[in-house]
Amino acid sequence: MGGQYRITGDKYPRMRRPRGRRRLVFLVVASVTALGLVGWGTLQLIDVFTGKGDKATAAGPKRDCTSAVGPSAEATTASTTSGVAGALPKPGQITVNVLNATARSGLAKQTADELKKRGFRIGDVGNATASYDKKVAGAGVLLGAKGAARAALPVLGTQLSGAEVKTDGRAQADRVDLIIGTAFKSLTKKEDADKALATLAGPQPAASASPKSC
Repeated sequence: MGGQYRITGDKYPRMRRPRGRRRLVFLVVASVTALGLVGWGTLQLIDVFTGKGDKATAAGPKRDCTSAVGPSAEATTASTTSGVAGALPKPGQITVNVLNATARSGLAKQTADELKKRGFRIGDVGNATASYDKKVAGAGVLLGAKGAARAALPVLGTQLSGAEVKTDGRAQADRVDLIIGTAFKSLTKKEDADKALATLAGPQPAASASPKSC
């Protein structure tokens, strides 16, 4: 080009974008970001005032209530019914030898007669052997086979509270000894003995299978 528009030298003017457009884009981006922050903050405030935030925090991670239950109810019931109560014999199935280890005469017969009235079968009635004679300081000793420890002896024990329970090497589990001791006064009252026997023979309460609150 010539004339007054003639370009001289080796430098040419650079074409630049208008600065106003950059500022407009920056303002738009900044406005959108600010609106997003304001909206998020508003939602947080709403959650705080309505209690939703606290509930979510208090709730915590969801617990597996199934694993907290423990053994199943079926397993608990099975273990309960397989206990002593299911194997207890009735008084009429137990033969009792009534032996007197005291110096008081006639005590064995009186006790045997009362046990017979209460449904027990009576075996030998007389004085205790030398190993127990005058050597039982308590109310008495209930002696039987090891197999009677969870059957006949507990049933007989309901008739004489405070008696000591022992086992020996005999084989017959349904024939046991009641050895009367020095502190013996009388058998347990029939009403109390019947209640104790009913409690002993009744089903034991099963452990609760319900879980704790989750």
